[in-house]
Amino acid sequence: MINIIKKPLLQLKNISKVYPSVVANDQINLVIEPGEIHAVLGENGAGKSTLMKMIYGVSQPTVGDIFWQGKQVSIPNPATARKMGIGMVFQHFALFETLTVVENVALALEASEFNLSVLANKIEEVSERYGLPINPYQSVHSLSVGERQRVEIVRCLLQDPKLLIMDEPTSVLTPQAVQTLFKTLRKLSSEGCAILYISHKLDEIQTLCHSAMVLRHGKVTGHANPQQETASSLAQMMIGQALPEVKKAQKTFTEVRLSVDGLTTKSASQFETALSNINLKVHGGEIVGIAGVSGNGQNELVKYISGELTGSSQANNVVIMDTPVDGKNCAQRRELGLVFVPEERLGRGAVPVLDLKYNALLTGYSKNMLTGGAIKWIKPKKLQEFTDSCIEDNDVRCGGRDAIAKSLSGGNLQKFIVGRELALSPKVVLVSQPTWGVDVGAASFIRQELIDLASTGAAVLVISEEIEELFEICDTLYVISEGQLSPATAATDTTVSEIGLWMAGMWPDGPATLATNDNTAAQAQGV
Repeated sequence: MINIIKKPLLQLKNISKVYPSVVANDQINLVIEPGEIHAVLGENGAGKSTLMKMIYGVSQPTVGDIFWQGKQVSIPNPATARKMGIGMVFQHFALFETLTVVENVALALEASEFNLSVLANKIEEVSERYGLPINPYQSVHSLSVGERQRVEIVRCLLQDPKLLIMDEPTSVLTPQAVQTLFKTLRKLSSEGCAILYISHKLDEIQTLCHSAMVLRHGKVTGHANPQQETASSLAQMMIGQALPEVKKAQKTFTEVRLSVDGLTTKSASQFETALSNINLKVHGGEIVGIAGVSGNGQNELVKYISGELTGSSQANNVVIMDTPVDGKNCAQRRELGLVFVPEERLGRGAVPVLDLKYNALLTGYSKNMLTGGAIKWIKPKKLQEFTDSCIEDNDVRCGGRDAIAKSLSGGNLQKFIVGRELALSPKVVLVSQPTWGVDVGAASFIRQELIDLASTGAAVLVISEEIEELFEICDTLYVISEGQLSPATAATDTTVSEIGLWMAGMWPDGPATLATNDNTAAQAQGV
């Protein structure tokens, strides 16, 4: 009897990527078989994204070899990767909002395939086959975030991939939509397509993946069968120690420190969401969470509370510390005790090209220890001490206070920004997506910091797409959908499943329950 030795689909041998100041990947070896769903785990800055970029041709290895179906290859660019059968769905969508679905898909294909009518038929065929229905002629700007996720996936599937790389694919989906996505991925796997899956959600890894590789500081530190591990053991493999338990203390709520009353707005463009009669309250000592699928009005609500946008259908919709703030800018609201951690770390939370000490000054200037009065002069020594404390107290891994913001990994920059804001002894904290793309160790640290701050009497409002996170830290929950806010509910009086349905607008008298389109509720269950 002749034994037939199957060749691996992808094999990496001693792959390293060296930058002037850091070794991002150090002697990585990896074997992927056809049909395998393989997780890549690691802390922020562990080297996961760098490795995926080399497989997809975005960057090139410093040393090492890549083998594709048994043959040594060079992948100089993503176009070459796609021709080989490698597709990638990025965490941040790469779609043109003013174009239709079919036009966006066409941009990733060869010029010879630019017959839009034929391509539209292919899109419908593939999307129906994998349970990801989309209208090829619909403009992207009118799609929900879940529908945009479908476009990204279908665009890859049209290229008949042998290997699909997915980077945090569920960060914008409801729990019900995640299950639909998993069905699609399992179907692809059964047809022989291998999947490289990156996620910080360890329960997803356990449910979906056949195998996992763990990276730490650019090196492979372990391999595991996720289905034979616990979330705790996987986390320990990632961070090298047991994951600290987030502890909630007994609290006493005090006065209302932040309230929004009847906030109604008009969308400034077709890409924005109008808000309709938003009402919420946050007491001192309370953590209030707002769940929702991205693009349902969270960004607009945050801007009206922070002061980036002002004005509405009536005056004094937002009140901070008993002071109506309609017409007050961000700085004036900060003077009342508000601090803000935005979703976008680079650009809104930090200036990419400035070093950390000047990024600390951006919001820390109000502390007299940093400046003489109203920024008449800067006290360099005090500024350095403040920056150093933000770095040390929050375990920010960087090149010191002089490191520029964009040189930090996303998780470390997030820890710095959160630490900078919480060090200002705030009375009201507004934080959007506090642990988005952050590894389990850093996420646990940030959540505990918010809990500890609330226990001192601060009012904390958290906007997050991580439902489990909201249940872990929040006392009260709301859900936002299509610019409308659900009634408040105690976190102990509801379930993840119910909140998932509410995220689709399906609370009593919510936008989905009032919709005349019978398909709304059904579509809400899908990706």
